[in-house]
Amino acid sequence: MLGLGTKARDTKGRRARWHILVLWAFKRRRRWHARTQLCFCCPPCIDSLLHSRVVVVVVCFVGSRAPPAMASSGDSSGKQRSDEEWRAVLSPEQFRILRLKGTELPGTGEYNKFYGDGVYNCAGCGTPLYKSTTKFDSGCGWPAFFEGLPGAINRTPDPDGRRVEITCVACGGHLGHVFKGEGFKTPTDERHCVNSVSIKFTPAS
Repeated sequence: MLGLGTKARDTKGRRARWHILVLWAFKRRRRWHARTQLCFCCPPCIDSLLHSRVVVVVVCFVGSRAPPAMASSGDSSGKQRSDEEWRAVLSPEQFRILRLKGTELPGTGEYNKFYGDGVYNCAGCGTPLYKSTTKFDSGCGWPAFFEGLPGAINRTPDPDGRRVEITCVACGGHLGHVFKGEGFKTPTDERHCVNSVSIKFTPAS
């Protein structure tokens, strides 16, 4: 029979060997990942490992909390709103233009001849759409911009193919139309013809 001291030493020896095995596994994991670019987490990588000739012991620690949601500057829930919900938060004119794709009369918009320093946001959901530095006087009777903020605006050809509609990427609100190749001396030679009702100006701080 083994004495208590012998059992204790044997237990410590097994723990030491286990620690060495775990350290070896992590070192092997890093070398394997650097060589194969397998992540040990997704199904394709795990399947590749199971069908390989290399067996690696991996110890994983999984947190109990889900990763935080990405914050959005606009209201991305706008596309799910019903007409009744939009009518409750928009004026009749805003609803007619933003949701029913209407057009304000030329020369009547609040921002047609306005050139303050700041950002123009979607009047429906607040998503930033245009910098004031991209606004120019096109003489068309509506606010004109030569480009929008990256990823803020969707472009959709009209059913008749004659024009391209521009909408807010977050809520789908109708902004106006975009025209290209009209000869304006701007960096993009584009004219985003936007209804004043569709946007809201925020001055620079």
